[in-house]
Amino acid sequence: MLGLKLPTDPRWVNIVEKNIEEILTDHAYCEQKAASTAISLIVQFPEYTELVQEMTALVKEEISHFKMVHDKIIDRGWVLGRDRKDEYVNRLMTFFPKGGNRTTQLVHRLLYAALIEARSCERFRLLSEELDDEELADFYKKLMVSEANHYTMFLGFARKYGDREEVDKKWQELLTFEADIMKDLGKKETIHG
Repeated sequence: MLGLKLPTDPRWVNIVEKNIEEILTDHAYCEQKAASTAISLIVQFPEYTELVQEMTALVKEEISHFKMVHDKIIDRGWVLGRDRKDEYVNRLMTFFPKGGNRTTQLVHRLLYAALIEARSCERFRLLSEELDDEELADFYKKLMVSEANHYTMFLGFARKYGDREEVDKKWQELLTFEADIMKDLGKKETIHG
């Protein structure tokens, strides 16, 4: 369903289980960055009314997910750690060349967002099925559904605002690029790394 060309190695869950505090901190910041991305799309592309409406709703949802993750951190007697660089996202963002017209820039941003959400969904599914911590497994199962909806929304907007054939070609190329990135990742207690 997600179209990812390289699934996460299930052993990644073993790393997560040994570092629950770290994964929750990383996850909280992923939710905060997702809200920031939605705000950025509103600010940079205000003429796309339907996109602005959906991004407004997404900001609320993502910041509520941030709070849910933050509450899990507090409930376990921890405090939110510091943000760290997201190697996955930084490497992913090098795929499309900078510049181009506004529509091209928008389509590229939407494709990046769709892929990040798709990978998050895939990781959440893995956590929901493999974590020994039943409370967290259930938590990630619920979040997995949201991430799938976000992935399809972003991809749908890219296809709506760009040339469908060109967008689908770029999407497949981006998926292949992402698979190469994932060969080096999956060894850290981060949502994407």
